[in-house]
Amino acid sequence: MKPRKVARAVRARKAQKAMEAAVAAKLAFSPYRNFTREEWARLRADTPMTVQPHELEQLSGVIEELSVEDVEQIYLPLSRLLNLYVAAAQKLHAVSLEFLGRKDVKVPFIIGVAGSVAVGKSTTARVLKALLARWPDHPRVDLLTTDGFLLPNAELEKRGLMGRKGFPDSFDAERLLQFLGDVKSGLAEVTAPVYSHVQYDILPNQHVVIRQPDILIIEGLNILQAAEMPAGGEAIPFVSDFIDFSIYIDAAPEVIEHWYVARFLRLRSTAFRDPGAYFHKYATVSVDEARQMALNLWHTVNLKNLEENILPTRRRAQLILQKARNHKVQSVALRKL
Repeated sequence: MKPRKVARAVRARKAQKAMEAAVAAKLAFSPYRNFTREEWARLRADTPMTVQPHELEQLSGVIEELSVEDVEQIYLPLSRLLNLYVAAAQKLHAVSLEFLGRKDVKVPFIIGVAGSVAVGKSTTARVLKALLARWPDHPRVDLLTTDGFLLPNAELEKRGLMGRKGFPDSFDAERLLQFLGDVKSGLAEVTAPVYSHVQYDILPNQHVVIRQPDILIIEGLNILQAAEMPAGGEAIPFVSDFIDFSIYIDAAPEVIEHWYVARFLRLRSTAFRDPGAYFHKYATVSVDEARQMALNLWHTVNLKNLEENILPTRRRAQLILQKARNHKVQSVALRKL
């Protein structure tokens, strides 16, 4: 091909690529509506502040200290939104029962809080529980972590999964699904196992009882994973099938690593000092040794789980709270209806 023809061909390819890029840009679609912290705070409207300053310490995490500003700007607008969702769900449920001619069966509204280890899921769940329970139309709010459905350490050791604790295959998925199915069926009482972070294991013969709350907040690492779809078309249910509203707590992996190590070192001088604690041996080693152990656990277990199983589920959430290094939520993404 002559030089001029080659040049024309190159220009044509560039023009084609530019046109394709322009079309792609026009067709780009985000399923979320994004808000800055300030924009989100204005959506509080006239929602009253129902959490007292002295309660913030109890609601805070190991390394995350809540402030009145956090509650007012982030969690009060969120509680208002969830209150509206719950009210709509209750109306829809009543309409369905009327259509079916059935008696009223109380079915809890389930809120899922997902995200990495050490990202602040438990703090968010506790704050939402406190706020939502103070709305008059849904005063009974329960909170449950999926940690209770981890397989016991003895079973994990038997299956060679101790190094994958927190990964999807380390949970008793069948028991968790049965629990959620019973809750959504409106059973008067449903029991769940109890997990101890001090003993790092399931506590035998101990259970928590869920008695038809108005709202159940369930917090866990892998709760937003999609169900598998077999070739035959009969879907295998998963936890996300039972969740009415899902929240993902997000932060950059390197930031979460910093929080994970900081939390590990804080626990080293507190909970790990208990002789019955699983990690008691790290209470007596040097700070450098403890830090190295924390980094090793982060990179070999928790970061791997985040990248492979947790982060891919982020865009399945209805709401994403993006946190900065100082633990403050800097932006909110709400899925469009």
